[in-house]
Amino acid sequence: MRIRTGPLSFDPVVVGNRETDAWTAYYRHEWREFLVAAVGMVSAGFGMAPHRTLSGAWYVLRANQVWAPYPDNQPDAARAYMRRFYELVAASSGLLFDPARAAAFEVEWWRIHREHQHSPDVTKEQLETALIDLYSYVYDADRDAVRRAARKRVEAMDLSDRWVRAGCDRADPLLAEERRALVASYAALRVALGS
Repeated sequence: MRIRTGPLSFDPVVVGNRETDAWTAYYRHEWREFLVAAVGMVSAGFGMAPHRTLSGAWYVLRANQVWAPYPDNQPDAARAYMRRFYELVAASSGLLFDPARAAAFEVEWWRIHREHQHSPDVTKEQLETALIDLYSYVYDADRDAVRRAARKRVEAMDLSDRWVRAGCDRADPLLAEERRALVASYAALRVALGS
């Protein structure tokens, strides 16, 4: 018997592992590997039909590719791809949100994270707030309930940033720490969503 997953009943271990794989591939610009990880992440995280999962993972890939160049990325294009992704999520999940607004929240945390990577003036708290904005909006969740999930994801980002500065070596133990933090983040999110 296949266990159904969805936006409120995902497996935090699977989603956290796939997101770690996606972040690793992103920073190494290994786009085929990123797409494989995105398929797994979208499938486990949202439980959409296979054709929607593939389309959604493609939009996530394209959004990340147009976002990746620094400092000359394309935030409008990234938001457009993420809007298409969130249209699929909304159509498949029963969650009620505006896909354009969800995409704006998504790319906003990307922007704040990018600034946090390059400026000590951008705080972890600002990044945490951006994630809380996204989670509370998409899942219609209480802001305080999703705070721990956001905090653990920021911790994972800091570990990822250290891994990038150290040279992006797949054997670096920082990846295992990042993976644990992302799994903890998704476990906290699932608890916050009451599932």
